[in-house]
Amino acid sequence: MLRSRVRALRHGLLATAVVLVVCFVVALFSWLSYSDSRAALTSLTARATGEVVSFADGAVEVRWPTGSARVAYENGDRVVGKQTQIAFDPADPSRAVIPGSDLFLETDRALGGVTFSIAVAVLVLLAGAVRVLLAVRSARAPAVTVSVRRIRLQSGLMVRSWLEIDGPVERWLPVYYDPVLVTLPSPVDVELRGGRVAVVDGVTVYPSGRAVTKHPRGRRLDNPVRPDPETRAPRGLGAQLRVDAVFLVPAPIVGLFWAYLDGSGFTGWITATVVAAVLGLWWGAFRGSDPS
Repeated sequence: MLRSRVRALRHGLLATAVVLVVCFVVALFSWLSYSDSRAALTSLTARATGEVVSFADGAVEVRWPTGSARVAYENGDRVVGKQTQIAFDPADPSRAVIPGSDLFLETDRALGGVTFSIAVAVLVLLAGAVRVLLAVRSARAPAVTVSVRRIRLQSGLMVRSWLEIDGPVERWLPVYYDPVLVTLPSPVDVELRGGRVAVVDGVTVYPSGRAVTKHPRGRRLDNPVRPDPETRAPRGLGAQLRVDAVFLVPAPIVGLFWAYLDGSGFTGWITATVVAAVLGLWWGAFRGSDPS
């Protein structure tokens, strides 16, 4: 029972740790970028009203009664000829910004990177904690004997193990993979605790989601009535990571979409791709991917 718990936790903890490390790195670099941009903005203490007179080479030229400056501004041709508020350094008027200029965008993106990383880390930790607490509470509940069949369902990129539970109301319970499931006869009597945690041949199999009363979607594969006891079941983190690797495939596309929306270019694409990749690995572990 303890080995089963350690096996289920180890996969989830590894995926969670990878997400947290990536979130920390993204948050750290985003904070450093935000600090630099914020420091540059705080030195621009003087204010004036002026006009955008031209745009060239990724920067606009702004003029006001006491000075002028070139300000980095993506797509600055949209603001040529318009009046604008200007913040500049009184000791060096050539250092200036206007609303919508690149420095403001970089500051907002960096702050967004910090808040997004923290939000992802908190949600991942919270989801994992809730899943563990529910499983532990169910494992302590009284046991009832039920007849189950182990099935595998593939829906999209996800392949999961389910226990099909007989009774007055037929139910399907998703469970985390354990090698004992591979050679489980179909049907077989098992102990069910709290309606969620199954004890199979002395091995505790934990739920990877809530039980449902409607047959889950996906391509179904049933365990044999009498599986070959010599069947070699996949074991270890290597087998889990190989099946979870399929969730890395959409990551570059997600990164490209994010970079397009955010306008953050190659750096934004790399960052979003890495975050999407580790979240994909975590999602596979959280949902209970089945390497068998």
